[in-house]
Amino acid sequence: MKGDARRAGRSVSAAQKRKTASRAVALRIAVVIEEDDWQADLPAVSGLLRKAARRAMAQARQDGWQGSRKAHELCIVLSDDRHVRQLNRDYRGKDKPTNVLSFAALDAGKPDSGMLWHLGDVILALGVVRKEAAKQRKALGDHLTHLVIHGVLHLLGYDHEEDAEAERMEALEIAALKRLGIGNPYLAAPVRMT
Repeated sequence: MKGDARRAGRSVSAAQKRKTASRAVALRIAVVIEEDDWQADLPAVSGLLRKAARRAMAQARQDGWQGSRKAHELCIVLSDDRHVRQLNRDYRGKDKPTNVLSFAALDAGKPDSGMLWHLGDVILALGVVRKEAAKQRKALGDHLTHLVIHGVLHLLGYDHEEDAEAERMEALEIAALKRLGIGNPYLAAPVRMT
């Protein structure tokens, strides 16, 4: 279509060029499985994680987030409650496991846009995620997808400390999940994202 516009003498807008360029930026996703039961519960879990992370990035770009022109990388760790409890205690002062933790590498500022950006790590606790999914009557894969999107948005600088921030972040999560065929997770019993 763009070629047709050029042939017809019309130029491609700057916004269209940026949109095309942002799609071409690579996203490298490392998946670390520390707890084998993740794969027992969800045999295709690595693909699910990558799909969720890419959707979160795409949703953020549509929201105006600007990152590297070269590439981004992040790591998703599928862990257990014990490890996540230790991290939550050591880094957040909360001595209990939580569903997802995000350790954003961009908290200190954004590097040059021509460089590879390491975004950070998203770490998930199997026991907590399982319990929440069962309690809320959600498929484990759908709940995990939501938490990965939530975690990646944190890596990109989104937060939910203030009401306006929370509404914006939730709207991005809902839109990303919808694109993946998953319903609004906030219509059911709410998930406490701590």
